[in-house]
Amino acid sequence: MTDLLNAPEDSAFRAEIRAFVEAELDPATRAKVSRGSPLAREDFLRWHQSMHRKGWVAPGWPAEHGGPGWTARQRLIADEEMFRLNTPPLPGFGLKMIGPILIRFGSREQQQRFLPRILSCEDWWCQGFSEPGAGSDLASLRTRAVRTDGGWLVSGSKTWTTYAQYANWIFCLVRTDPEVKKQQGISMMLIDMSATEVSRRPIRLMDGTEEVNEIFLDNVFVPDDLVVGEINKGWTYAKALLEHERLGIGGVGRSKHLLARVREMTEAVGMADDPEISARLAGFEIDIMAIEATTLRLLAAAEAGRALGAETSLLKVRGTEVQQGLTELMLDIAGPAALPESASDCADNLLAHVAYQFLNWRKLSIYGGSNEIQRSILAGQVLGL
Repeated sequence: MTDLLNAPEDSAFRAEIRAFVEAELDPATRAKVSRGSPLAREDFLRWHQSMHRKGWVAPGWPAEHGGPGWTARQRLIADEEMFRLNTPPLPGFGLKMIGPILIRFGSREQQQRFLPRILSCEDWWCQGFSEPGAGSDLASLRTRAVRTDGGWLVSGSKTWTTYAQYANWIFCLVRTDPEVKKQQGISMMLIDMSATEVSRRPIRLMDGTEEVNEIFLDNVFVPDDLVVGEINKGWTYAKALLEHERLGIGGVGRSKHLLARVREMTEAVGMADDPEISARLAGFEIDIMAIEATTLRLLAAAEAGRALGAETSLLKVRGTEVQQGLTELMLDIAGPAALPESASDCADNLLAHVAYQFLNWRKLSIYGGSNEIQRSILAGQVLGL
């Protein structure tokens, strides 16, 4: 496909990325990623630590806080190359969510305490936003914090908490003032997952994995110094966090990687000349180019200090639709060979984990704010409807 990131100055940077990955990435982990199979905690950690030693683990962070000082263009190139070379995704809840929020809104003490441990992955974070009855309507959350000496007592539950089985910290939205408008009475707090008042229950998904969890908070004490920013300003911080999350969910690198994988599959099964398959692939290629151009524009705006708004909702909708559409096409190409009992005899071939990836990626259009909610945001904030 046509590459928007092919200027002469991009070549040396791409070569540096490729040389590093070739030298550092564990072959067994690379094989898992290339097949789309589930990854273990150690797969994530080994790669995170390699990236940390290189100084590349937080490409979106300012250099003074440990970022590599890359431009928006370099960040997209690195993302594209990492997907193309089958590297594991880095644990994003610390690096892409709470880390940037602490840099922007956290106290100096919080930054000094947590940012280095996020970079090194000594702390693994999870996100405590969604609740039973407060998913897309997040402002309806009911987890409550009650004032006590020196801090707060937090009680309630969170759900769909990804990789909480690995996490030792969770950043939570909690209700600190039930008497005001629901968006105005929310605060963001940092909670130690090792506290005895915190418990976890895994949720088994239709793809057979247990990567999400329920979290229960039973009067867990949160000291004042673990409140992010100001009390009752958590909704403001959450919106800033979700804007950056949705920008990443657009997934240009992932989509290019998937597109290449689907093309490889069509060659392997003798469907490369099928006109219907070719037309669908061409449509996805056009969409990816449009998403890439929009992502570049928004990354440059963020780099220049402009707050991101509803535009990230557009990326979230179209990016996840393309990624899900590509997994659907993979399933169509694989046919009955995608069934687990068929794939078990060919664990190393391209079809082995197609069904798992198709089922697992149904979540893309839901997390980060469902696509239906994103369309409502676009209708109200962009179209004025």
